[in-house]
Amino acid sequence: MKKRGGRTSRIRRRKLLRNPESSRVNESYKPEFIELKKWLKDRKFEDANLIPARFPGTGRGLMSKTSLQAGQMIISLPESCLLTTDTVIRSYLGAYIAKWQPPPSPLLALCAFLVSEKHAGNQSPWKPYLEVLPEAYTCPVCLEPEVVNLLPRPLKAKAREQRTHVREFFTSSRGFFSSLQPLFSQAVESIFSHSALLWAWCTVNTRAVYMKRPPRPCLSAEPDTYALAPYLDLLNHSPRVQVKAAFNEETRCYEIRTATSCRKHEEVFICYGPHDNHRLLLEYGFVPVRNPHACVYVSEDTLVKYLPSTDKQMNKKISILKDHDFIENLTFGWDGPSWRLLTALKLLCLEAEEFTCWKKVLLGEIISDTNEKTSLDIAQKICHYFIEETNAVLQKVSHMKDEESALINQLTLVETLWTEELKILQASAEILTSLQTAFT
Repeated sequence: MKKRGGRTSRIRRRKLLRNPESSRVNESYKPEFIELKKWLKDRKFEDANLIPARFPGTGRGLMSKTSLQAGQMIISLPESCLLTTDTVIRSYLGAYIAKWQPPPSPLLALCAFLVSEKHAGNQSPWKPYLEVLPEAYTCPVCLEPEVVNLLPRPLKAKAREQRTHVREFFTSSRGFFSSLQPLFSQAVESIFSHSALLWAWCTVNTRAVYMKRPPRPCLSAEPDTYALAPYLDLLNHSPRVQVKAAFNEETRCYEIRTATSCRKHEEVFICYGPHDNHRLLLEYGFVPVRNPHACVYVSEDTLVKYLPSTDKQMNKKISILKDHDFIENLTFGWDGPSWRLLTALKLLCLEAEEFTCWKKVLLGEIISDTNEKTSLDIAQKICHYFIEETNAVLQKVSHMKDEESALINQLTLVETLWTEELKILQASAEILTSLQTAFT
């Protein structure tokens, strides 16, 4: 018989529940962060507000050492700490970039520098920063093909586009990498491999802050807006906070001010923007829980699946929706079907004698109770179809987690995405049911 804990263990459990700080682990003592702090101090940056920590749900981030007030500066990182194309051009790569034609893109310059410095290991002056960067990323471009196949259809298509884009980026960059051979005793093909470039591309794509640089003749005309910001890039995303972030031309520092107060020993967040979960996974490699901007997308094929196949005006209706930009970004959200989705359905559900009123539908006018009821009924059918599909995928993911232990982290990420979509659909189904009662 299992022995139950006594009074002392019950008190300990209650303290843990009352004190969430116990689940936050201070990581400032770790060697890599000690070295990073020394490196930053040498570059004139010392931080009195934040310390590295590990949090449940978000993983590694920054924790407040003191209470932070709205409007307070939470970090001010000197330009000397930033890794930009200026850094690259001033480096040993500068002469090779200046000679190469056509000029390399700002992104290629940054990626080449990251790969080269990582290869340099202990000899790299950027080693303390490189040591705290992830060894691998979880953007869809890094996921195994069988995991990508489990993604929702719209995201799956974008993931494949992303993979193709990075592959083409690598292929088109090989000539430039070959020109760097005089810098290395080892063959550049083994240094600037596809996996190495993928790591560098993900580092820039997921961690860089926006910082516009002036055009340079030695770089292509693509916008030069990337800056890697050591330490600052440990801040995680929350859609519920507001910050002001920009490079201050007067102080020559990248500054972040919070518009949201934060208690002592809480995780400090920034906001990457009002992105849905598909965008966050695609660009940053994570899925937040209860993201207010999360949604489930409805494709054109799904839209017409439950409409009468006998409708002779269907092609014309679809054409109108396309002409007026009402065929994309049709979604279910936490607050039910979007206005765009219901509007599209109302137009598609117009009876033959109501068809001339299609402009009024797009303006938000009610045509008839029958039209309102029919569009809600079809929205509910689509929602239930998605719920069934989502449950089926979640079962498949669960089975794969049992069979494919090596993919457990990637599968858990996909599972979180689908679980959030299921919650959204269930919330939408409840809202639709309450809307339908008005017509019963």
